[in-house]
Formats: sequence, structure tokens, C-alpha cells
Amino acid sequence: MKRALFTLMISVLPMPADKIAVIDVEGMTCPLCTVAVKKSLKKTPGVLKAKVKLNTHKAVVRFKDDVDTDALIEAIEKVGYKGKVVEEKEVK
Repeated sequence: MKRALFTLMISVLPMPADKIAVIDVEGMTCPLCTVAVKKSLKKTPGVLKAKVKLNTHKAVVRFKDDVDTDALIEAIEKVGYKGKVVEEKEVK
């Protein structure tokens, strides 16, 4: 009985939504640059997924709601590049 009630409570409670940020990344010149940026972003606590494209100089990052985009920018700067958030939205 307790298990059924717990399951019901979890299904009714609103779950926090994930967020997606699109970040312009300055300074990337080769495929290894994208690897460095992606690895640094994925090491950031709360980051669920990161894609980095050299041809657009953009990173698309899916992260938990409680992560601040400043942490994403810091991860990019840690490996020697500059980042600027150009779009942020919630996803379910």
C-alpha cells in the first residue's frame, strides 16, 4: 500500500524541467577544439548532454534546471575559449 501511494505521489508531483542553452563559442579553429569544449561541458555537474559544432561555432547543452548558465560559460573558459549564451529554453 505504501509503495502504491509513493508511486502515485511521484507521478502527480511536477518534475523540474530540463533546460537547453545555445552558446556561441569564440576561438575554435579545429575539431580538437570542439572535443575540448564538449568534454569540459560534460564534466560540469548537472549537464546531461552537450553537442559542439565547429562550422557554426555553437554548443548546444542540455542541463538540469538548477544549473546556472554561468557554470557552462566557466567550463568553456576553463579550456581557453569564450562563450556567450544566445538562447535558453525549458524542455520536458
